[in-house]
Amino acid sequence: MTHWNLDRYRGAILDETGRLRALLAGADVTARVPTCPAWNLGQLVRHVGGAHRWVETVVRTRATREVPHDLVDDVFGHDDRDPAVLGDWLADGARQLAEAFADAGEDVRVWTAMPDQPVTFWGRHALFETVVHRADAAWTVDAAHTLDPAIARHGIDAWMGFGLLPEVYQGGDGEGQLLGEGRSLCLTPSDHPGPGWFVGLGPQGPHWEHGSGPAAVTVRGPLADLLLLLYGRPVRDRLEIRGERPLLDLWLRRTGFWLN
Repeated sequence: MTHWNLDRYRGAILDETGRLRALLAGADVTARVPTCPAWNLGQLVRHVGGAHRWVETVVRTRATREVPHDLVDDVFGHDDRDPAVLGDWLADGARQLAEAFADAGEDVRVWTAMPDQPVTFWGRHALFETVVHRADAAWTVDAAHTLDPAIARHGIDAWMGFGLLPEVYQGGDGEGQLLGEGRSLCLTPSDHPGPGWFVGLGPQGPHWEHGSGPAAVTVRGPLADLLLLLYGRPVRDRLEIRGERPLLDLWLRRTGFWLN
């Protein structure tokens, strides 16, 4: 997996937040978000800004135990009408978060949602909250969506790490076993040079590596869409999928357990 330091996360979070803010210009903040139908655009932005402020609280206070995430969930009851005001609020939260990371430094230890992780865990979390919901906002306002290939690759690498957690492959919960003979996946980007991702799901346990090879199911498509597929966004019509689609669906559900 690629490793980023806090400075790199800070820059990427601020840039992605700026891109999200730009989508608000002249937008109807009451428009329903097709990929998050429980929210309108303003509520989606409230969620992202709340996530930034929640992470900022964890880092700034050097929290040693779980911090209530009311800031993340409190998206309703706001009388958002002016997209410029909402955009300023969003940018301010990202700025506060970047400052908290700068003050903390690489060696600080805080509570993390996955035990015993470095503070960069929160940089990654905040970045991909922003990245994926910027795509949601782009769908809402019918805007083009592009993503830095380095960010997309980093996000896919991180997802592969989630796929090695025991919660993913221990037990079937009534939907079948993930591991078995001949079970494997391969994700290959079609628009950028560089290796893809090969996931082995044999009886001995899961593993992944950069590369490609014969697999039970293969997925080929734009790098940004491969990332959005992992996060459950409707991009399959832009992907070439061959082989055992039920295996892909099961793997996506099980590796995405932490999204629920």
